[in-house]
Amino acid sequence: MLPLNPAVAATLAPPVMEARRWLRETTLPEGLPLLNLSQAAPVDPPPTALRAAMARAIEADASLHLYGPVLGHDALRAALARRSAALYGGAVAAEQVSITSGCNQAFCASIATLAGPGDAVILPMPWYFNHAMWLSLQSIDCIPLPTGANLLPDPDHCARLLTPRTRAITLVSPNNPGGVEYPPELIAAFAGLAARHGVALILDETYRDFHAQEGPPHGLFADPDWDRVLIHLYSFSKAYRLTGHRVGAILASAGHLAQVEKVLDTVTICPSGPGQMGALWGIENLGDWLAGERAEILRRRAAITQGFGRLPGWQLMGCGAYFAYVRHPFDAPAPEVARRLLREAGVLMLPGTMFRPEGAAEGARELRIAFANADTGQIGDLLDRLAALR
Repeated sequence: MLPLNPAVAATLAPPVMEARRWLRETTLPEGLPLLNLSQAAPVDPPPTALRAAMARAIEADASLHLYGPVLGHDALRAALARRSAALYGGAVAAEQVSITSGCNQAFCASIATLAGPGDAVILPMPWYFNHAMWLSLQSIDCIPLPTGANLLPDPDHCARLLTPRTRAITLVSPNNPGGVEYPPELIAAFAGLAARHGVALILDETYRDFHAQEGPPHGLFADPDWDRVLIHLYSFSKAYRLTGHRVGAILASAGHLAQVEKVLDTVTICPSGPGQMGALWGIENLGDWLAGERAEILRRRAAITQGFGRLPGWQLMGCGAYFAYVRHPFDAPAPEVARRLLREAGVLMLPGTMFRPEGAAEGARELRIAFANADTGQIGDLLDRLAALR
């Protein structure tokens, strides 16, 4: 038997892959089409105009097929800097932008530059499981920050968890898995806390294009020295349906990105050329289209919020962007409930145990619903199916 890194052995299996295994093993109820609400990713391809532009570029632009700059193409870095500065009302330079092979890689590369084995990173619970998995794989202590019934983390509680080993605090807003949008003043409080203690604030805004609030989600970029504490993560995957092309980004100081470059060069050498071209074309041409996508997500969010308000026994803890996070009413742990939902109702969603430390009691009563791929009619169907369960 081959040797195995103990950190890898101790890390949980990928939850979405586990859910797919359940799907293979389960006979769905007759007459109920599957409602797959397990993964937060667009199932439709990019819009036709974007695909056509990518096809033309793949044929005509030979450079898209070659190694490119480790930190990404200059044109895309500059375009994202301009868009970020316009959105947040601050100053962002192209040299403060790195393009990555997806937002997961943006997180992994950021952590690799900040922390090593035995160091600590604080994650609010429930957390995005891939963040916790990467910390586990790197033998970095994942310090859970509890949240209340509203799923909002408390900066004062976080302050009590800081130690000399702490290297970063990570926030995700709009949140995965909870769906909640962190208020600007809460994000500012965490930035101040990180600055006072000399740790990084990693702010993952993968779903920011579907934020319910008009205008900037926070004011961190208005500080001319934002890059002293903030490492900002973004994803083009959700905005332009480019999930398979793996295009994400880090916004940080140019000096810090010089360290990130070492990590990225070792792992992927450079981001995908066609994917970067698609992201750039999206920034330049799909503003109105993206606004329509946001409006549709907000309609689905409203359908979830109104529907769960009328659903006996279920508690909606958070809802926003792609996610709803709920407490179920059954006298059984969440993994069993999730399997039952698939078997009896044809609904696939993930149990809260996948978003908390092993053994955390709260996770046994919780489920995540990735509703972005269900239209309002399918959301109505979901609510009917949940109401029928006894």
